[in-house]
Amino acid sequence: MLNVRVESECMTEKKDSSRTAGLFFYGIQFRKEGQVVTASSRDKNLARGTLVFVGTDHGHEPARVVDMAPVQGCADTSTKSAYTIRRLANESEREKYVQLVQREKQAFDFCNTLIEKHALKMNLVRVERFYNGGKIIFYFTAENRVDFRALVKDLVQEYRTRVEMRQVGVRHETKMIGGLGTCGRELCCSSFLTRFDSVSIKMAKEQDLPLNPVKISGLCNRLLCCLTYEYDTYKKQRRKMPKPGKKIRIGEDIYRVMRQIVVKNVVVVENSAGEEIHLPEEQWKTCQPVKRQEKGRRKEKKAGPR
Repeated sequence: MLNVRVESECMTEKKDSSRTAGLFFYGIQFRKEGQVVTASSRDKNLARGTLVFVGTDHGHEPARVVDMAPVQGCADTSTKSAYTIRRLANESEREKYVQLVQREKQAFDFCNTLIEKHALKMNLVRVERFYNGGKIIFYFTAENRVDFRALVKDLVQEYRTRVEMRQVGVRHETKMIGGLGTCGRELCCSSFLTRFDSVSIKMAKEQDLPLNPVKISGLCNRLLCCLTYEYDTYKKQRRKMPKPGKKIRIGEDIYRVMRQIVVKNVVVVENSAGEEIHLPEEQWKTCQPVKRQEKGRRKEKKAGPR
């Protein structure tokens, strides 16, 4: 399944694309291992693998068409994409694109050689070179701050262009490298996520997941991003259900709530005989809370002289 991003005021899927005023949406990749993003075009006959030029914040960059993107949005709202396809690439530009990818691999190897030469404690992740040759970005990870001034000096002397060393975290490193998650699908971060939301162990507890770090951590050794997907739904549903530890009354019987099974919408209770009973939604919705018995009044303290 192709995962692409289309920004719209209302994200309801719609098959009819006539409302997009002649725009057609495609999934594109700037690099073969890169994330698939959405680009709009007025050309409806772009074949898979076609090299096109896309408008970016630093000029036009080449990208390959992956497939048609599903159009999303309400009938009365305009749909817009993250990028716009400007034109098709000609033969010479296609050859230059192939050379660009090769030059990035060569720059990656050359930079790794310099890292070993200067004995720097850093791990190079990816090299990105602008199509116009105006800049080269070296993405790396490091546990501590790295003094790479001598490294940058050697790189500038070699490539005669602007060089940027950009440090990224382990999550961004995994996003760039890619891989398969424990679910067997492509990693969310490398397929469709555009930003990383904060994830806490509380989200795993709320969803009754095992707190074993091996089971709830991703390839980046951080908590799984997918823990945030259903967290709000679980919180909302738990508020509707009787809370554990409370006593409820159904008919003439009184039960103590032991736990909630949100997935099944079931509440597990204990009766006076100590037996556990599973109450479906139809039953626990009719329950009445049992008020605690009032505690005996405290003895009034004798008022003594100050």
